[in-house]
Amino acid sequence: MIYKNFRINIIFRIALMIVSIAALFYTASQFNIIITPILISIFIVIQIVSMINYVDKTNRDLANFLESIRFSEFTRTFHIEGMGQSFNELSKAFNDVIQEFKKVRSEKEEHFQYLQSIVQNIDVSIIAYQKDGTVEMVNKAAKKLFQVNSMKNINVLSKKSSELVSSLINLKPGENTLIKIQEKDDILQLVIYGTEFKINDRIIILSTIKNIQNELEEQETEAWQKLISVLTHEIMNSITPITSLSSTVEGMIRTAKTEKQEDPERIEIFDDETTDEVHMALKTIHKRSSGLLDFVNTYRNLTRIPKPDFKIMPVRELLEDLLPLFEEEAKTYGVKTSISVSPDDLNFSIDTNQIEQVLINLVKNAVHALADKDNGQIEINSFLNQRGRVTIQVIDNGRGILPDVLDKIFIPFFTTKKQGSGVGLSLSRQIMRLHGGSINVHSVIDEGTTFTLTF
Repeated sequence: MIYKNFRINIIFRIALMIVSIAALFYTASQFNIIITPILISIFIVIQIVSMINYVDKTNRDLANFLESIRFSEFTRTFHIEGMGQSFNELSKAFNDVIQEFKKVRSEKEEHFQYLQSIVQNIDVSIIAYQKDGTVEMVNKAAKKLFQVNSMKNINVLSKKSSELVSSLINLKPGENTLIKIQEKDDILQLVIYGTEFKINDRIIILSTIKNIQNELEEQETEAWQKLISVLTHEIMNSITPITSLSSTVEGMIRTAKTEKQEDPERIEIFDDETTDEVHMALKTIHKRSSGLLDFVNTYRNLTRIPKPDFKIMPVRELLEDLLPLFEEEAKTYGVKTSISVSPDDLNFSIDTNQIEQVLINLVKNAVHALADKDNGQIEINSFLNQRGRVTIQVIDNGRGILPDVLDKIFIPFFTTKKQGSGVGLSLSRQIMRLHGGSINVHSVIDEGTTFTLTF
């Protein structure tokens, strides 16, 4: 009789085996018949093998379950019914786990397809490759950018530029690189950013590449237009009075010559009043010519800023050394100044003279902006920003800067001051760039202005 219930089946098999063993000993000891004990022994062996196979069925089901997980084969189902409550629970647990794995794999496949769709359709070129150049993944934008149908190794790009391949191979995590590629009928200005991760003992470099040629050309054109506008304004301010006065003097001299020709006996060419007018005209011409020459020399100096001589120094020491330089002028206008440094032992590597020049220029501008304001205040704060970079802010509570002016304050020779040269902020921006940093401004009308130096 075959019992489906596992426990009853095992009890029955064990009981039958005990009876068989007892019968074996009984026949062997009581009878001299050899065949009967042999047959009983064979029957016992068959029972043992049968029970082992019966018990192993559960192990085989468990092995199949684990293989399903190992090979991600989740189409199987497990039915171990009619063998008791524990086996029913085991069967249910197997199938529940299989369903959960199927759900997780389905979600992963959906996420993978979603990410693949984004990567393939984004307008930024993306290439994932190993250290030896073997390409793991390349999107449509990269193929279009480099005009290739497939890319198994980034060395195929050596036809475009060996510098590009070298930069990709040696790209460091978090590094930005700018590469210029000159083609027959086009120029590519590529900015490359790389990151690195590990998959199954393979180091993968993921680089994003974007052609910024159009953006650079637009920025360059806009910068030139602004510069030419300022230069034209300054030059016209000098050339117009020179042209007018020189024309006036030339007319006076022509009139005097005509009168001399009509009256050869006449001794005086100019009377005293005319002489004074000519003298003033020549004096003005000389002054405006000298001013124009100074303007050109100042413009030339903007291109001759020396390379910074870097040295490490405490930020607080720099600010406290600067304070006496503008404190007297600040008191004259009734402006209060204060400095704060956090942490107190904050250090940075700078060219002291150049950064002092930048800060003096910013603070003096702030003092002049507060000249007509009661309770004027200037704060000079230094701290580490969110990216861990040393930052110095010069903050005033003045009248602020108009939005249309704010866009032009870093253009050489642009100024709103009557006595200003318009080179201070432009010079400051160039100095900060030589330090690998930046200078930015934020201003709110009637609330104040903040200049931020980031190193």
